[in-house]
Amino acid sequence: MVAPLEQAFRDQWGRVLATLIGFLGDFDLAEEAAQEAFAIAARRWPVDGTPANPSAWLIATGRNRAIDRIRRDRTLAAKTRRLQAPETATTVRVQDGRTLTTDGPFVETKEALGGYLIFEADDLDAAIELAASIPAASMGGAIEVRPVVEW
Repeated sequence: MVAPLEQAFRDQWGRVLATLIGFLGDFDLAEEAAQEAFAIAARRWPVDGTPANPSAWLIATGRNRAIDRIRRDRTLAAKTRRLQAPETATTVRVQDGRTLTTDGPFVETKEALGGYLIFEADDLDAAIELAASIPAASMGGAIEVRPVVEW
C-alpha cells in the first residue's frame, strides 16, 4: 500500500509544478513553492488527514507560500532602499567582552543576511553600544550599523 502523500507526489508533482509555473511565471519560484507544499503536506496530512482534493490543496499551499515569499522579498527590498550606502557602515563585533568596530561594510557574497533591526540612537556611539548588545555580535557574528536615509 502506498501512502497518500507518496501517491500524490507520484501522480500530482507535474500538475502542481506546471500550475504554479503558469501562475507565477517563474520556474525556480514555482519549484520551491511546490517543494514547500509537499513538505507541509508531510507534516499536516498525517495529523489532519488527506484532503479531499490533494492536488488542489498542494497548488493552493504552494501558491500561498510563493505569494508570502514575494511579499517578504518586496518588503526587504523596500527596507533596504531606506538604508544609506554600505560604505557608511560600521561593523560591530564583541570578542572577549571588548567591543570591536571596523569602518565599512561587513557583507560579503558568502554571508547571509539575518534580518534588520531598526532602532533610534542619539549618535553612532549609542548605536554601536546597542549593536554590541545583540547576542550574535558576541557569538562569532558581526552587526552592521548603518544610518537610515532621512526623506
